[in-house]
Amino acid sequence: MPMLENLKVLDFTTLLPGPYATFLLASMGAKVTKVSAPGKIDLVLESGPRASTGETANRIWLHHSKDEIFVDLKNEEGLRKILKLIESGQYNCIFEQFRPGVMDKLGLGYKTVKKIAPDIVYVSISGYGQEGEYAMRAGHDINYLALSGNMSYSGREAFGPALYGMQVADIAASQNSVIGVLAAHNQSQLTGKGAHVDVAILDSAIPFNAMSGVGAMLSGRDPKREDQLLNGGSLYDFYPTSDGGYMSVGALEPKFWEAFCRVMGHEEWIEAGCACPDFREKKAILRKEFESKTRDYWTKIFADVDACVEPVLSVTEALLESKNARDRDSVINVLSATDADQPDSRKYREKEIWIYGNPIKFR
Repeated sequence: MPMLENLKVLDFTTLLPGPYATFLLASMGAKVTKVSAPGKIDLVLESGPRASTGETANRIWLHHSKDEIFVDLKNEEGLRKILKLIESGQYNCIFEQFRPGVMDKLGLGYKTVKKIAPDIVYVSISGYGQEGEYAMRAGHDINYLALSGNMSYSGREAFGPALYGMQVADIAASQNSVIGVLAAHNQSQLTGKGAHVDVAILDSAIPFNAMSGVGAMLSGRDPKREDQLLNGGSLYDFYPTSDGGYMSVGALEPKFWEAFCRVMGHEEWIEAGCACPDFREKKAILRKEFESKTRDYWTKIFADVDACVEPVLSVTEALLESKNARDRDSVINVLSATDADQPDSRKYREKEIWIYGNPIKFR
């Protein structure tokens, strides 16, 4: 029996945070029905490379294991259809990702739904939460990271904030939504009382400040770029190689640092450690040494050394060529016969279409 077989989700979300959250729930056995507006384009679902069927990679990924219905929520007939699905008990969870108040205007706000389904778990994902000074603002991942404080000490002194190619805040909000819905669903199953789960994407970005953030709140001192242990203010860093690649050096603990120094021929550095006062001078030396050889050379040198030194992989190397990714089902082939929720493979010319697997494993 799938773990979340008794969770039935009506998913009104678009873009990335909500769809990824419900993808995770579906991968654990929840029934997820995506409610789409007829004729409206979802910028994420309809962007990116397309398969032979015309479907985008994003749609194949984010819609995996989900059903889809098309309903005009601005139409009375469409509203009645949704309310009937909820009232009949076919669904016990709602995900929405509009600005605060939009679902109320459509007649599907939490207070309305709660009257016909007291046990409903109602998840609202928004940029800044259902209340507060910023509640009605629009935003994207770059804005949430900017307002979280993280970007003030990320990047390099010479260049300013680093523009990440990954949707950090969005994915964090997805995962927080899953945590919230599971807690609320547990309460609903035990007591019959549902809950309104309010997840703000900015709130989800703030904990990424981690040790730097709590340290700043206690000391009153803001961290700066390249002055922290983990942001370039030590020998924990990326180092370029002769072929345009990079190696990551994370040898923080004494045993890893000692192993690293012995491989690099710098036994005299062992005592001072990775977080040494003269890290800038030593970093310049390491850069020259790493730049003298290729990434693959250094990868082989450190392959059997317990020193926390790894190559920076390309996306295809990390997802398609990594044996570890296959062993862990970090990615899955949706056209494989072992995928219980595979689409009809006969409609595809491709023999393999890979998407992300669930990062949570159950043994």
